[in-house]
Amino acid sequence: MSIAALEISGLNAWYGESHVLHGVDLSVAQGEIVTLLGRNGAGRTTTLRAILGLTGTRKGSIRIHGTEAIYLPTHRIAHLGIGYCPEERGIFSALTCEENLLLTPKVKHAQDGGMSLDEIYGMFPNLKERKLSPGTRLSGGEQQMLAVARILRTGANLLLLDEISEGLAPVIVQALARMITTLKSKGYTIVMVEQNFHFAAPLADRFYVMEHGQIVEGFAAHQLASKQQLLKRLLGV
Repeated sequence: MSIAALEISGLNAWYGESHVLHGVDLSVAQGEIVTLLGRNGAGRTTTLRAILGLTGTRKGSIRIHGTEAIYLPTHRIAHLGIGYCPEERGIFSALTCEENLLLTPKVKHAQDGGMSLDEIYGMFPNLKERKLSPGTRLSGGEQQMLAVARILRTGANLLLLDEISEGLAPVIVQALARMITTLKSKGYTIVMVEQNFHFAAPLADRFYVMEHGQIVEGFAAHQLASKQQLLKRLLGV
């Protein structure tokens, strides 16, 4: 039996004195796409941040490719082959699009050393056209593509994507969906936090629903039809 890409057990996390995650359990197989669903404030983004060690105190177990990471600092966790695309994107405004890409370090246990610029530009032709443009001159959709492209450059093969479709035009959302399908075909493992259920539904293999810092439901894509009432009650979709 193969080792899971990500295995979380009994995860509790705090921001200062505030206890925000309460015994989260989830697993993600190699090459799988898993989506965390839930209303704002349910704990989805905090779960991604806790995986990277970006919250305060953490307790429980977080195993990344079989290695226990709960006590590791963030830079050591990144070297396990994990990449994080936060909701705020973090584009360097003083750098061009291409300079943002060239700045990216490689992680130690990288998948084939990370994507080359040619591979990135093949997947994101918009970025090639705008490679000399300052980061903040890119459209919202182009900035999102750049943010994802940067973590692909690192060689990470476990990707944490936080609300990548939020606020973007439908044509850009469709392009991101194609990108995720391509990455899955290349063997990447992806954990997505998504408010846009209609974007996530056709892409994910499995779903976890969060409420009040806990996983309250988990199910496979083929069970979606039978979960509509639950999703309507918990998410309003």
